[in-house]
Amino acid sequence: MVLPAETEERVKRRALSVCQEHLRKVQDLTRKIPQIMDCFSKNDKEKARQLFSEIRVGEEEVDKARRLVSQELAEIGAILLSREDFLRFTNLTSEIADFSEGIAFRMVEIMEHDWNVPNDIKKDLLKLSEAAFEAVLRLRETMMVLSYGSTKVMEKAKDVEAAERAVDEIYRELEIKTLTGKLDLPALILLRDVLQLLEDSADKAEDAADAARILSFIM
Repeated sequence: MVLPAETEERVKRRALSVCQEHLRKVQDLTRKIPQIMDCFSKNDKEKARQLFSEIRVGEEEVDKARRLVSQELAEIGAILLSREDFLRFTNLTSEIADFSEGIAFRMVEIMEHDWNVPNDIKKDLLKLSEAAFEAVLRLRETMMVLSYGSTKVMEKAKDVEAAERAVDEIYRELEIKTLTGKLDLPALILLRDVLQLLEDSADKAEDAADAARILSFIM
């Protein structure tokens, strides 16, 4: 059965709406990572624990929102041929939330054990986390213009790429600084994980921006 054009447009908007809401929850969660890094630099353990608890709750909210996207797309069914592209976008952004929970866990553990980390590394960690969050912000902007056409999406996606490159630059410098710094071995191991997860977050944001480009051609 051939469906009216307005029906196809309506289901596209419906799918876009639930994906945008899911990404908003991912952004709200990742916003707390630079805050935890600030706590780390100030040795504010109580606030860091509180933020970690909020991130765990936020991760559950992201999971619920991801399931809602899957449910909506299942209900829409074959009307929307591009539903797999919407799913791919949501799965990529869900991974950013997972990475954030892993980062928060490791940072709280470092603080709880009072492992030594030089102040310059603490400052650079905050800088790296802010750069990674910037990539997520730029991704949300990309998703918010999806209904305005592929040209606008392409333009915004370039901002995500630029943010990811900025993360890479900080990451490489900080990795060497961490390896050559005077850190307790457990802290070194956990911090290397944190650095990798922050870089992975920016990479996933770039991958999601690529997925948004694909979606822009069918919106």
